[in-house]
Amino acid sequence: MLTQLAIRDYAIVDRLDFELAGGMTAITGETGAGKSILLGALGLCLGERADAGSIRHGCERADLSARFDIAALPAARAWLTERELPADDCLLRRVVTAAGRSKAWINGQPATIADLKALGEHLVEIHGQHAHQALLREETHLRLLDDFAGQRTAVAELAETFRSWQAARRRLKRLAESGDEVQARRQLLRYQVEELDALALGDDELATLEQEQEQLAHAEETIREAQFAADCCDSDDGGALALLHQATSRLGVLPGHAQGGLAEALSMLGEARIQIEEAARELHRFVDTTELDPEQLAWVESRLSEVHRIARKHHIMPEELPSLHRRLQAELEGLEGGEHDLEALRAEVEALRDTWRQQARSVSEARQKAATRFGKAVQEQLAFLAMGKARFEVEVEARELPAADGLEGVRFLISANPGQPPRPLSKVASGGELSRISLAIQVVAARHSTIPSLVFDEVDVGVSGATAEIVGQLLRRLGTGGQVMTVTHLPQVAAQAHHHLHIEKQAKRNTTQTRMALLDEAGRVTELARMLGGVNLSDRTLAHAREMLDGSQQNAHH
Repeated sequence: MLTQLAIRDYAIVDRLDFELAGGMTAITGETGAGKSILLGALGLCLGERADAGSIRHGCERADLSARFDIAALPAARAWLTERELPADDCLLRRVVTAAGRSKAWINGQPATIADLKALGEHLVEIHGQHAHQALLREETHLRLLDDFAGQRTAVAELAETFRSWQAARRRLKRLAESGDEVQARRQLLRYQVEELDALALGDDELATLEQEQEQLAHAEETIREAQFAADCCDSDDGGALALLHQATSRLGVLPGHAQGGLAEALSMLGEARIQIEEAARELHRFVDTTELDPEQLAWVESRLSEVHRIARKHHIMPEELPSLHRRLQAELEGLEGGEHDLEALRAEVEALRDTWRQQARSVSEARQKAATRFGKAVQEQLAFLAMGKARFEVEVEARELPAADGLEGVRFLISANPGQPPRPLSKVASGGELSRISLAIQVVAARHSTIPSLVFDEVDVGVSGATAEIVGQLLRRLGTGGQVMTVTHLPQVAAQAHHHLHIEKQAKRNTTQTRMALLDEAGRVTELARMLGGVNLSDRTLAHAREMLDGSQQNAHH
């Protein structure tokens, strides 16, 4: 149930905060006072499309929030719990900027507009003033009947199965039409993958092969030069070590050599001798352990040649061969099984078709049963709305081709006068009759709704007099077990409400603002008198308004 609505800088509203209670609440005011602003703000909180032009002139953004009591709404609580949001309360907030951007929050957490809309479907059901036009479309008839029959989830599952079935059929058709191309592609891939399997090039193998080839190809030269370097360090014919030995011997016999500038030089010559001895040993070890291996060199060069040959065939760099190998393997596996297996795909199409038919038959049975009950319920409401001689029927007719929403279409038929055959609603000539028929259908639909908060936006257009009073009684009954908010211009309807909100437009300092107030009993009488008699309220008009309010409230308790 909607408990609070807060509006900031929206349309001509600078700041508006009010609370709502259960039961029926009438919302009234002069034309243009801003009743549509209230519903527009609520609609934005529920995920409707935002318009930057609706921001109050001179302001940067509009800020709107709606709070709901969801203690009696298990579906809404489950929706919040599934998304790890607090589920003991429900606060929806929407901010629209002058740049046209929009942000949303649910219980203080950022949310998408789609989230607002999805959650809003569990919170409020709006019956707009354009419902008459919507009722002329047969798709609306089917939706209303399914809601009445409690088939909304079943129909959604049916549509999902239908989409999967049709998608599988399209895949099967494409595969069958391109069978020769697929077979040719499969054969090519098999050859390419087998060739790469035989090559079996590892991810880092190419670099290793190139390094090994470099070493093996220059092994003889490397050994020769290493031996030469070793001889330079130490050899029988002389070398660096022999020269260092001579230098240190001759310096070491000089008198006073441990002092002065020669001590440091002698130390450095000693260290150099040690380093050269180590280098000589390493060079001799390298020469002794390095061997020429022409066979290994031939194998390495042959493998590198094969790697480069296959890379040129695929027009890629040699180092890209391992990743190409994996891609071709994956494509081949896809073509050899699963979705691209004709037999498996045919079986999938048949299974989805059978599932859809089974689901469609179940939905059809529910529709057939509900059609009679829905027709009788609307018939009862029409009698209550002074159309007792009218005959309302729900026609469920099989389609020639299957569709996402089932095997049949639904049409609402009406015969306004005895002796006339029932005709589609679009053929009803009288606007007043269509208004009452539309209201009867919406009342029946709302009565079977699982959503406790219902909004009726001028659905009483086209009715007057005694019928208007009956409309008010219908709406009051709907609000008894939940919450009904109705925007109305009819005093007979407003008088039936449990609560009465009045909206007025005020001009102040070159600005126009909207104000809203919950009327007390005296305020209700004055507002009903205005609705009855206009601006100049006479004592007679006030008395009439008092009588209307007292009579409506007393009758409601009986």
